[in-house]
Amino acid sequence: MLKDTRSRFTSILLAFIMIFTLTAPYAADAEVLGQSNSPQGYELEDGMTAPIYSYEDAIKETIYIASEMDSDRDGEMDLIAADIMRPKETEDGLQVPVIMDASPYYEAMGRGNESEIKDPDGDGINEFFPLYYDNYFVPRGYAVVLPDMTGTNNSDGCPTTGGWEETEGVKVVIDWLNGKGTAWDSDGNEIEADWSTGKVGMVGKSYDGTLPNAAAAQGIEGLETIVPIGAISNWYHYYRYGGIPFYYNGPSGLSQRVTASDNVEQCAPVREDMRVAADDATGNYNDFWAERDFVKDADQVEASVFVIHGINDYNVKANHFSDWWLELAENDVPRKLWISQTGHVEPFDFRRAEWVETLNRWFDYWLLDIDNGIMDEPTVDIEHGKDDWETYSAWPDEDMEEVKVRLAPSDELPGTLATSPVLGEFTQSFTDDPRQRDEQMVEDEFTDKDNRLIFLSPELEEDVRLSGVPELDISAAIDAESTHLTAMIVDYGTDERINHRSRGEGIRTLDTVSCWGESSEVDDGCYRDTEIITHEADYEIVTHGWLDAKNRESLEYEVPLVPGEKYSFEWETLPEDYIFKEGHRIGIVIAGSANRWTVPDQNRATFDVFLGESNISLPIVGGKEALDDALGYQGGSLPENAAEMKEIVHHYQEEGAFSNQGAYRSINAHLTAVERFESRGDMEKAVRHMTNLEHLLEAHKDRMSQEAYQVLTADMEYLLETWQ
Repeated sequence: MLKDTRSRFTSILLAFIMIFTLTAPYAADAEVLGQSNSPQGYELEDGMTAPIYSYEDAIKETIYIASEMDSDRDGEMDLIAADIMRPKETEDGLQVPVIMDASPYYEAMGRGNESEIKDPDGDGINEFFPLYYDNYFVPRGYAVVLPDMTGTNNSDGCPTTGGWEETEGVKVVIDWLNGKGTAWDSDGNEIEADWSTGKVGMVGKSYDGTLPNAAAAQGIEGLETIVPIGAISNWYHYYRYGGIPFYYNGPSGLSQRVTASDNVEQCAPVREDMRVAADDATGNYNDFWAERDFVKDADQVEASVFVIHGINDYNVKANHFSDWWLELAENDVPRKLWISQTGHVEPFDFRRAEWVETLNRWFDYWLLDIDNGIMDEPTVDIEHGKDDWETYSAWPDEDMEEVKVRLAPSDELPGTLATSPVLGEFTQSFTDDPRQRDEQMVEDEFTDKDNRLIFLSPELEEDVRLSGVPELDISAAIDAESTHLTAMIVDYGTDERINHRSRGEGIRTLDTVSCWGESSEVDDGCYRDTEIITHEADYEIVTHGWLDAKNRESLEYEVPLVPGEKYSFEWETLPEDYIFKEGHRIGIVIAGSANRWTVPDQNRATFDVFLGESNISLPIVGGKEALDDALGYQGGSLPENAAEMKEIVHHYQEEGAFSNQGAYRSINAHLTAVERFESRGDMEKAVRHMTNLEHLLEAHKDRMSQEAYQVLTADMEYLLETWQ
């Protein structure tokens, strides 16, 4: 039964009412709405479900579903509250699928660009359904269910910031929609969801999108599809990167922020346990974070997944979508992806018309089994600039290849980039400044600075596209036991770009409105329009990556540095899909603490970075050949003679590029013969033997790395051209 008078639900349960309102016209005549005789429960218009049910007459109800958890430790099992809207015809036997947006934000913080909440007038009655899902989808033959996340608004319990209790709160709702579990209406009457087909699709942005990821990772029966928008896939990566906290007391602080207003004190012990377990002192990954890591459970996902994420989202950073997406691919999960150039923004606000239509078709396909061809279309939509969207079959791009780019010395620049081995010993140094801002790290790119290193490409001779996750391998000696590392990839070149660092993270909210569904006196489907905003800038920080040097071996434990000892520091930047334009330069910036994004290290350590040994692997569409063409590089190391080419072969041998020692010995012996003829001045024989090297390289192509084959082939061609 429902809880006694101590529960905050009491006044709401006694005050529940049904709301009948006037409908504003949208896409169907009022005479048609509410008069459907469709045997399957829907009708199609232009291949999509049409609005045939009355929004005015739709049934609204608040229900409370029993759980088997006591997350607030009050001795009673938590009840999970949910608000439901469904077509009136469901009272007469119509069964409909469910679109669910579970959220912790329905009481105060609100949803969408206009921060809508369930009870805007504060009378204790949830007469308002935030966002447009109800206005748009209920007339099309769906039910819309809005659960209050565990411990928030009208649900019992305490929020645990990604903990199992929050996923369990979602599960009991889905179970009830599939005929399992017990629920009551606001009058205390036990009720069943006999109107539900049992098929549920979850959708939501940010925390609302994180709950679908968590639910899908548990393989909950009845969850057919999820649409996570700017959503967390691993809570560790929401609060940490490479072992460095973005800030302290993250999970506990967010829990307090979303806890139901009358239960904040009751949940204080839960929050304190979270604070301790999160282990801000080390920043390490532990059991607390493993519980909140959904990526590791991607093999449990049975639902299809439509991911939407801003590549420049620095709230829920883009590694949340990329880690999740790549694991879903490994497990053959049906999926679709949109990548925008905005920050933490809804597709309703950056691509509204296309979004509503696509979401309609997605739910039609997965919840109503309507064969509308959406899964036969290109899998990925990517925004490269304002109103510039392209479709692709995969992300990363199918033609992407990892290209090892060495950090190299330069006579004209502070440092440059090489796509072939850098022979010799070269070192550059910098000292960490914990107060240094991003702008100080990247600006004045042609100037040496004490607190950063910068490596610039030549001006590009053609466009080059990055698609995937860059990886760094920095060889350095440091004069302290601990420090932080920052890497940035920068596009240097004046251009008009989407201003994702603006207050609206790439959009501006306008005074005009447009309507996306039916309306009533208390709940309309009309929202303020938005537009993409741009700015002209001399550079763009394309992506970042950070690492706590003590976590170089593992995120699960720390190992202090031995001052002065050389180490290899390997870490990833955030994922990216970006086009560097002709005439621009690619820049790689290496620095220490990132004061804007992470808790800085205060040691002010000095780094000696070994060039040539340090590199960044760039995911380039078209691979090394495309990058070399864009850079104006010949593709090889430009050796002056056969002896220098032998040094390149020896370098690749030491690097482990040859899988077969016989291949190495054969190529080395052949070049020794060429070197002998060259030293004697017998260039005719030197040219003939070097020409024959082409056949030898081809024969051993599968016994060496792709880069080694490409560089040695280019070096062979370069020497032949020089000699002839």
